[in-house]
Amino acid sequence: METISQIKEYARELNLTSLATQIESLIEDARRTQAPYSDFSLSLLEKEILSRRAANLARRLKSAQLPIAHDLDQYNHAFVNGITPPQLKQLRELIWLDQNFNLMLIGASGTSKTMIAGGLCYEAIKQGYKALFRTMDQITQTIKMKDITTMAAREYTHLLAVDLLVLDDIMMFPLEKEVAVGLFQLINHLHEKASFIITTNKSPKEWAEMLDDEVLATAILDRLLYKCEVIRLKGNSYRLENRKTFFNENKSQQA
Repeated sequence: METISQIKEYARELNLTSLATQIESLIEDARRTQAPYSDFSLSLLEKEILSRRAANLARRLKSAQLPIAHDLDQYNHAFVNGITPPQLKQLRELIWLDQNFNLMLIGASGTSKTMIAGGLCYEAIKQGYKALFRTMDQITQTIKMKDITTMAAREYTHLLAVDLLVLDDIMMFPLEKEVAVGLFQLINHLHEKASFIITTNKSPKEWAEMLDDEVLATAILDRLLYKCEVIRLKGNSYRLENRKTFFNENKSQQA
């Protein structure tokens, strides 16, 4: 027991926290299976590595701020909205991300833009990319406050370091001049260094109206559309077609 206590102490000093908490069970497993020293040593390192990977993934997922519905394994392909299962499968392979391509998802509310964007962001994080999901409202607040508060400045620094940035519901509402210029600066900094996924219910030609500045709108679109796959989603709202209710709909029950 003294030896195990010493191992724990050394493990904590070396920041091998998983090893420190699991050493007894690892030793017991090695005794039971009579594992060779090399296999036992490998198991020690493997436990620590797997624990660190899991913690790192959890940290990056938390930072990403994904929407609640983001698992594309749960995507309902029975809902026809203009994107086919083979197309979605190809997008999930992330070849476009390796090539710094952008995606623009255009469609009315409820056509699964946010879920697809969040799902692809989730896939990117699982594969080790630095990816963040932000609504346009969050981006607006960051741009406004980045020179005022430490929190916003730190957030803006994170945005500048991504491999993939999802901008959800861009151009849903008109943007103030300060925010529009800040958006251009952000996009310009990441242009051809990272990929964007844009979700919007406005066609590119409507962006100038939302910005009230055709020159600025053209400059933003020029960078986003240079290497970009534009996906137009259609159909009725998935949420409205699958509306939830708390009433018991068992027709056998009497009112």
